[in-house]
Amino acid sequence: MHVLKAKILTCLIGAVALSASGQVNIDNVINVSQTERIEKTLSSDEMKGRAVFTPSIDKAADFIAREFKSIGLETPDNSGSYLQEFTLLRSTFLSATALLDGRPQETKNIVAFTTNPHLVISQDSGYQKAYIRAGDNFFSSAFKYVRDDKDYLVLVDSSFSKEMHRMPSFKRPGFKQPHSVVFILTNTDPVSYQIEVKHDISKLRLANVVGILPGKSKANEYVIFSGHYDHLGIGKPDARMDSIYNGANDDASGTTAVIELASYFKQLDRNERTLVFVAFTAEETGGYGSQYFSRQYNPSKVMAMFNIEMIGTQSRWGTNSAYITGYEKTDMGAILEKNLQGSKFRFYPDPYTPQSLFYRSDNATLARLGVPAHTISTSKMEEPPHDEPNYHKPSDEIGTLDLTNMTEIIKAIAVSAGSIVEGRDTPTRVKTEELRK
Repeated sequence: MHVLKAKILTCLIGAVALSASGQVNIDNVINVSQTERIEKTLSSDEMKGRAVFTPSIDKAADFIAREFKSIGLETPDNSGSYLQEFTLLRSTFLSATALLDGRPQETKNIVAFTTNPHLVISQDSGYQKAYIRAGDNFFSSAFKYVRDDKDYLVLVDSSFSKEMHRMPSFKRPGFKQPHSVVFILTNTDPVSYQIEVKHDISKLRLANVVGILPGKSKANEYVIFSGHYDHLGIGKPDARMDSIYNGANDDASGTTAVIELASYFKQLDRNERTLVFVAFTAEETGGYGSQYFSRQYNPSKVMAMFNIEMIGTQSRWGTNSAYITGYEKTDMGAILEKNLQGSKFRFYPDPYTPQSLFYRSDNATLARLGVPAHTISTSKMEEPPHDEPNYHKPSDEIGTLDLTNMTEIIKAIAVSAGSIVEGRDTPTRVKTEELRK
C-alpha cells in the first residue's frame, strides 16, 4: 500500500509539473536514484560528520561545488568559485586591568566582548555607561548590550558575582565587530576610569556553497533555496553505533534537495527571477553561514526563501506531507498549496510552535528583515517516543531515511515553487514589527 501511494503521488506531481513546463519530466531529474546518490555521499563515513573547521567539511563543500558546476550554475558575481568564503574571529583572553576613580579592580571582575586585540578605554573614549542593577535579569540585560551596535561600559551590581564569572563561557567565535562592550562588577559609579584588555584574536575560515541561476525578466529579484551541509563531526559513540555523527537527515537531506532542485530548475529554464541555491555552513554552531550570506543581499529584493531542514523521515501526518515554519506570517504557504492542487501532497502549518522553529533555522536572519523566508521540514519535534529518535546521534544514517518519500517532498517543493520562481506570485512580507514584540 505504501509503495502504491508513493507511485500515485509521483504520477500526480509529475503530471502537474509536465503540464506547467511542457518540456521537462520531473521524474527524470528528481528521482530516488539521484536522491540516494547525493544523500549517500554527503552522509557517508568518509565525510566524518562534516564538522566545521575540519578537512571533512571542505570535502563536502567540494562535492557540492562539483554538483553545481555539473548542473551549469553560475558562481556568485562571476567569481569563478562556488565557495562563499568568510572568516570568524575567536578571541582568547590574555589580561585585563582597570582603575575606577583610581582604584584598581580584580581581573576576574572584568569581562570584555570585543574583536579588538588590545582594547584601551577611558572616560574620554565615548563609551556609553550602562547598568545592570540588583534585581535585573542579568543575562537578558547583558546580551542586550552585546547585541547592540554601540560601545558600552556596563557596571554590574556585585550581587551578580556568580553570573559575571560565567560570562566568559558564553563567548563564541563571531564576525569582526566595530563596537566593544566591557562589563565590570562593582557597586560604584565612577567618574573616571582607565581599562585595558588584551585578547589573542585568531581567524577561522568558513564557506557557504552558492550557485546562481540568473533570472530573465526579473533578474534583480531573488528566490533562495537553501539547506545546511555542516553537522556535528565525530563524538562519543553510543552503545550500538560508531562515533561518526553522519547527519543524514540533519541536514544532508536538505542539501540533497537543494542540489536536485537546482538541476530541475536549470533544465526547466523558466525562471523569470534569479534563483540562488546555497548550502550553508555552521548552522549547528550558531547559524554563522546564513548570517553572512544574508548580508550579501538587499532583503527587499529577496522575494522568497525555501529553507529545507530534515525531510528524510515521515512527518507526523505520514507520507505526502511536510510542514512550514511561520506559516501564518506570510501567504507563501497558501501559494504553495494552490500550486499543488491535483496532487495528494499537503503542506501543513508548523505544529510545534512552542519550539519556536521559525527562529531556530537558517531562514531566521532574512525573516527578521521581512523576507518571506520559511523552513520546510518533516522532523517530529515532540517528546519521546514520538520525536526523531536519531536527531543529533550517530544513528542518523541513510538507512534510517525514507528516500522515496523524501524524493516526493523535493518534487512537491519544485512544483509548488513554480509560480514564485516564474514571477507570477509574490508572497507577502513578514511583519518585522511583530518579530520585535
